[in-house]
Amino acid sequence: MKTTAELIQYVDQVYGVKPEYLWPDYPETFVFRHGDNRKWFGVVMDVERGKLGLPGDGKVFLLDVKTGPIIGGSYLGQPGIVRAWHMNKTHWLGVLLDGSAAEQTIRELLDISYSMTVS
Repeated sequence: MKTTAELIQYVDQVYGVKPEYLWPDYPETFVFRHGDNRKWFGVVMDVERGKLGLPGDGKVFLLDVKTGPIIGGSYLGQPGIVRAWHMNKTHWLGVLLDGSAAEQTIRELLDISYSMTVS
């Protein structure tokens, strides 16, 4: 998934969840959360590349997903996977939505995050 539109479509098809735009001052930022317990399983935001330790200028779209420290640690170092931004860096990972992360990896991490936050 290279775009937020592709991610939104995938999450809707697989989990039946639509994005929630919670911050009017940040129109590109949204969350995916469970309908029953309201827990987030994904947060998408545009973040300055430098804040993530990435080379270059400008922003990149980032998906933060909950993984826990052991699972998350096994994904760190893979292409497109970074420490989370804004969320707890021990329990959440960041996935770059720029085509650098493998689509299968994004799907796995969404499944993990969804499962870890379900009632």
